[in-house]
Amino acid sequence: MKHRVRTAATAVAITVSSLVGLVEPAHAYQVDCAILLCLAGGWPASAPCAHARAVFIRRITPWPIEPPLQIWRCPMGASFSAPAVESPMERLYDIAFRDAHQVSVPQDPLPLVQVQSDERADIDISGDAFDFVRSIRVFHIQFSQRQNRDGDCIRSDGTRLGSYGTQGDYHWRGSSVAAVPTASDLPRPSGCGQVNYRSVFVDWRDHEGNYGFEEVRY
Repeated sequence: MKHRVRTAATAVAITVSSLVGLVEPAHAYQVDCAILLCLAGGWPASAPCAHARAVFIRRITPWPIEPPLQIWRCPMGASFSAPAVESPMERLYDIAFRDAHQVSVPQDPLPLVQVQSDERADIDISGDAFDFVRSIRVFHIQFSQRQNRDGDCIRSDGTRLGSYGTQGDYHWRGSSVAAVPTASDLPRPSGCGQVNYRSVFVDWRDHEGNYGFEEVRY
């Protein structure tokens, strides 16, 4: 089964963009399933992936700062009328890009979730085929520093890191600007140069290990 999941994930980059002509309007498919597929495939150029990425980024735009991928809202364990047994990724194609009435799940819009969630995927995603889910990191950067009149460097670092657990559960923990990737626009002056920086920075790796990121200043 793990081999089938990995094979299906590898096909995402090719398959998602070819489905553009088959999809319904954006509200007719499960957006978190589309985020999962499009993220795995490196965000292929297509209308559904453009919508999925827009939702992914909107969720980290304050306030509140939500998990950008809410995998518990993608029913990967859903049953379909088709008799053939499908791999999890193949089921995702059905959920995200085919007629939503085939799946007995609610359609968007759904209520906003809490910014931290113990909910998780409804199938086992602990295998390395889903490492791209656990690669997602959300840095809520709140950093300032200045030098006072006595020459002391006054720093305030309230940076937090949001990350995903083995089964897609999402949690925040304390972090620091030292852990923020260099891809961020966070100023890194030598000494005690004045800095007042707030942003939400998200990065990830697709199923092939390619790096991507976005940052929202506020």
